[in-house]
Amino acid sequence: MTRKQDYIVAWMELKGQRFEILVRPDLAFRYKEKGDVDIEDVLWTDTIYKDVRRGLKASPESVKKAFGTDNIRVVAQRILKEGEIQITEEQRRKMLEAKKKQIITYIARNAIDPTTGSPIPEPRIEAALEEVRFPVNLWKDAESQAVEAVRLIARVMPIRLARALIEVTIPPQYSGRAYQALMRIGDVKKTDWLPDGSLKAEIEVPAGAQIEVTNKIQALARGSADVKVKKVA
Repeated sequence: MTRKQDYIVAWMELKGQRFEILVRPDLAFRYKEKGDVDIEDVLWTDTIYKDVRRGLKASPESVKKAFGTDNIRVVAQRILKEGEIQITEEQRRKMLEAKKKQIITYIARNAIDPTTGSPIPEPRIEAALEEVRFPVNLWKDAESQAVEAVRLIARVMPIRLARALIEVTIPPQYSGRAYQALMRIGDVKKTDWLPDGSLKAEIEVPAGAQIEVTNKIQALARGSADVKVKKVA
């Protein structure tokens, strides 16, 4: 038996008429935000309704008149991108909180205080977002919103997005396994194998992640790595 929570309604009003489709919740939210899901996986049925609750289907003629086509894939794509998705107020509140957290985390990893060159704690970023009343968009990706947010909160605190170039020297007993690990940690710009078997490398990372990255490198080398920040730009 189909459970109601297995699907939700997405709808759009166009040319004075309402059109509804049934969609899978998680995939519908992802499609609306990122568009990287196959629309056929998002759709629960291939029916276009004018009123799901009453079981009333939209006629092919009315769909074609409004959308210029009665192709369910094309219509569903437009409804999901331009229309609304049925969620409760509690669901919306939780989703907005999660999106806000993603934005704060991105800023904390990628931004610094330009007056000190230091990372900025998440609570301070959150307070600044509240101060400028940044409007979190449920359907817009966190990264682009974070970039916009930084421009706004720069009015109330020193902040800018930056990258850090870190120079690392790892002793020979740990250097063999460290190379692949460094590639996972950041963007490896340069590597040199020293005569004693040590690995010297330069990696670029988000400026706000300097402490996190240093801790990861030291964990690889059991605390014996030499880690220096060469440049923050």
